[in-house]
Amino acid sequence: MKRVFGLKKDKAPAPSVQEATDRINQRGETVDEKIKKLDAELCRYKEQIKKTRPGPAQEAVKARAMRVLKQKRMYEGQRDMLYNQTFNLDQVAFAAEGIKDAQQTALQGARFKAIQEELRVCPDWNLLPTS
Repeated sequence: MKRVFGLKKDKAPAPSVQEATDRINQRGETVDEKIKKLDAELCRYKEQIKKTRPGPAQEAVKARAMRVLKQKRMYEGQRDMLYNQTFNLDQVAFAAEGIKDAQQTALQGARFKAIQEELRVCPDWNLLPTS
């Protein structure tokens, strides 16, 4: 049915567990890159602290290093959260596969019972070789 402002837009299909895991891993990799950049910056500040004389200049470099260190810790926390989400999604995928396997096994068991019942009903079928 048409609306006043046009037709209803079709919604995109929900992402699969694998797609969601891939996206989270990609975000985790970008966070890892940021952490590596901050590590390099911390090394530079460490060298500057060694080279400068004690005083206001060294304190300023220490303050910048502390700011970068806090930022690095924040990114590490985000990375850990992302990897925990990936782990949880992997667990969900594993459980879903287990359920599918159980359903298949139950279905095969029902088919096997139906075949056995047919063999009992029709004794004319002698499938076993006689020797």
